[in-house]
Amino acid sequence: MDSDAMVEEIPSVEANVKSGKMEVLGNEQDGEDTLMWVEKYRPRTLTEIVSHKNILETVTRLLDANKLPHLLFYGPPGTGKTTTILAIARKLNGPKYQAMTLELNASDARGIDVVRTTIKSFAETQQIFSAGHKLVILDEADAMTSAAQFALRRVIEKYTTTTRFCLICNYVNKIIPALQSRTTKFRFAPLESKLIKRRLMEVVEREGVNVTPDGLKAIIKLSGGDMRKCLNVLQACHIGYDITNEENVHLCTGMPLTRDIELILGFLLNEQFSDAYQKILEFQTEKGLALNDILLQLHPLILKVKFPPEVLMFVLSQLAELDYRLANACNEKIQLSSLVGIFKIAREKTLKYSNYTKKKKKK
Repeated sequence: MDSDAMVEEIPSVEANVKSGKMEVLGNEQDGEDTLMWVEKYRPRTLTEIVSHKNILETVTRLLDANKLPHLLFYGPPGTGKTTTILAIARKLNGPKYQAMTLELNASDARGIDVVRTTIKSFAETQQIFSAGHKLVILDEADAMTSAAQFALRRVIEKYTTTTRFCLICNYVNKIIPALQSRTTKFRFAPLESKLIKRRLMEVVEREGVNVTPDGLKAIIKLSGGDMRKCLNVLQACHIGYDITNEENVHLCTGMPLTRDIELILGFLLNEQFSDAYQKILEFQTEKGLALNDILLQLHPLILKVKFPPEVLMFVLSQLAELDYRLANACNEKIQLSSLVGIFKIAREKTLKYSNYTKKKKKK
């Protein structure tokens, strides 16, 4: 008996997981039960994408006319940039799109050598019996070095007849003007809550998730328009808890509950400096809360406080400075004292403003 006949042919599945994104190559139907929901429910065609209709209509017209330019997709994470370009790749080159597509995560492969070797080699390779354009996808292109971006400029010009390039980034200002001028830019805004809710409900029904209305609302609120984050949180809560409600969503993500933030805001507005600092520090330790998460959740509540305009501007500008310092890994306890100090100064300014207004009215 031929020994080769005894070997079961196993379809190759190559998974490339980078920055929370996964590209599944091979048979897309295989192993769906083991996929993360982000990949399992990723739209495969342009018609399945529920958001950014204007962008999709424009891209579809360009594809139908066979006039697809080089592209630059930018915007916040989880807004459909990678999904859109993969759907474009399928429409551009059909079932064999994988052989005609090179996808690189530029935050890992960001040097000039990658441009000179990997990208250039792919672009100059001739594809037999393939009529479409090859596609090079550079995800997180804003992490590329300036030298690599300048080198890429020349490669784009040289191989534009056979290859299309798509740069994907969060911050378009980190892409050099020379590259921006060679691409057609599309901004992907955060997804609308109603669109996210509709897609989440489809997943909930298919997966049998026991989710409450307040739990669903909490997921959408915490996501900030990030569909990837929504699906990851929903899956994690479904695995970790019997019921996906508001409290379990916050426990799963480590984000403070709304009532906890309201309590912290009460300390900041009403307690003396030392008392407010100590109570928030103890509360933060007990709940395991990060100061930057507290700051993020405080912001919408502060906008509802009836501060005088000058005082509100002072508070917001100081909180922006505090957020910047926290992003640069400053000591949290020192920054907590700064947070308390901001509100103590704001309270004094409010009292002065109130007294000034009263005197002005008497005159």
